[in-house]
Amino acid sequence: MKPGLKFSLFTLLLLSIISLTALSPFKDDGTGSIRIMVVTDFGTMKIRLYNETPLHRDNFAKLVKEHYFDSLLFHRVIEKFMIQGGDPDSRKAPSGVLLGDGGPPYTVPAEFNSKLFHKKGVIAAARDSDFENPSQASSGSQFYIVQGKVWTDSLLKVQAKRITKMKLFNTVINRPENKEYLEKYKKYNKAEKVDSVKYIYDIIDKKVEAELPGVPLYTFSPEQIAAYTTIGGTPHLDNSYTIFGEVYEGLEVIDKIAAVKTDKNNRPVDDVRIRSISIIP
Repeated sequence: MKPGLKFSLFTLLLLSIISLTALSPFKDDGTGSIRIMVVTDFGTMKIRLYNETPLHRDNFAKLVKEHYFDSLLFHRVIEKFMIQGGDPDSRKAPSGVLLGDGGPPYTVPAEFNSKLFHKKGVIAAARDSDFENPSQASSGSQFYIVQGKVWTDSLLKVQAKRITKMKLFNTVINRPENKEYLEKYKKYNKAEKVDSVKYIYDIIDKKVEAELPGVPLYTFSPEQIAAYTTIGGTPHLDNSYTIFGEVYEGLEVIDKIAAVKTDKNNRPVDDVRIRSISIIP
């Protein structure tokens, strides 16, 4: 998942700390969590924000109260995967324009929780790739809602190997001896030197492959297996992207939006707009 944010990582992390410490906690309605209503062109979803990820909960609630998301688009839609929104540049974007670079001038520190996983209906924060964002900090506003697909036990074993490699990949690129590769990657990526970007990626990938046989395989919990083999989801994103809530009413809206026709950049050909997002009193 790549939201396409282009700000300086260190600037964003600094601003994130400044901005989020200034937020005051939001009171829930007595049910134990903040609930929000998302009204779209295809229907209404109701979402419960998780208390287990308070930085993301409070940041999202703050933006909702500011009407930040009203009239934005679901600018990236991939069937059997997810629907993504939250880019402020999408509000008045002409048809066909590539979106995904917009957002507040800060990121939100990652809040991974092993009890929260990418079952169908969860809402999570988009972010830049590990190379550009080794701390895996979240976009200040861009989010996605999981549609995913139903998995078999055998396919989940394949995903377990994928997650194991992804986690090791992040570990490897965060090592001090690989700092120069991170800097080169950012430089080449900014200059759109595709071959050079691939060259750096391949170097790190070879390091990861060399260590992979000695790394314990990621295991899914019974709760994950039960969900992924019934309602479905996107298991390979677990513990790499921060989940901060879930749809408890209106799951069918996700399916409707995910089924729309999209262009080569996964933007819906006909705009799918978020009419409003509000906190349920």
